[in-house]
Amino acid sequence: MKKNFFAHLIGAALLALPLVGAAAGGAGIKLDSAPVNLKDKASLQRGAKTFVNYCLNCHQASMMRYSRLTDLELTEQQIKDNLMFATDKIGDTMTTSLSSKDAKAWFGGVPPDLSVIARSRGADWLYTFLRSYYRDDKSPTGWNNRAFPAVGMPHVLHELQGAQAWQQVGEKKGHGGAMEPVMKLVLTQPGAMKPVEYDQFVGDLVNYLVFMGEPAAAKRTQLGVLVLFFLTLMLVVAMLLKKEYWKDVK
Repeated sequence: MKKNFFAHLIGAALLALPLVGAAAGGAGIKLDSAPVNLKDKASLQRGAKTFVNYCLNCHQASMMRYSRLTDLELTEQQIKDNLMFATDKIGDTMTTSLSSKDAKAWFGGVPPDLSVIARSRGADWLYTFLRSYYRDDKSPTGWNNRAFPAVGMPHVLHELQGAQAWQQVGEKKGHGGAMEPVMKLVLTQPGAMKPVEYDQFVGDLVNYLVFMGEPAAAKRTQLGVLVLFFLTLMLVVAMLLKKEYWKDVK
């Protein structure tokens, strides 16, 4: 699972700049629906692997402990062998070895904590952002992003996704009957993954980020359903008792 450190170090910044940037970005863009399913343990496991390999070198998740990954049906030994590179203690939080000094020198700022990024930005925004890079010769980095215009970070996952272009694919009548261009992201250079594979790759990562934002969400929801069922049952019992107690009262 360990890959080239610096490749991942740069790759981890993919989630950093949208958070430290001052601009809101992406206003008015239609967000794609993220395939979030907290019951899909396999997806969450893949997302955890991606997070550790591509994000944790720069970011940290100070509110997430490695031990919570057992909720994903992973054993402590599996977590230690495959997902723990910065510590040997299963109870430690997901911190990064990147120093603040190096982060400021390389990225101009300290990458933000990703513990609750999905709750802050929203799963759909993250899913859309990670799939919306396109080539832009006017940008200093050669890249831009539909969800975050003028993003200062290049598309470091382009080897996986490939290169997209923001192209005109047709025309349509606009206000006043004037013809307006129809623009769309078009894959112009295939990557190592097919589009559907890359979408799943990103979807798994976003799924994990949602889980990390509230690890107990699935259990809480399940418990809530059981409580509502119990209260409904008790309501029926209470109504039958009331009817029995008051049946002889005139």
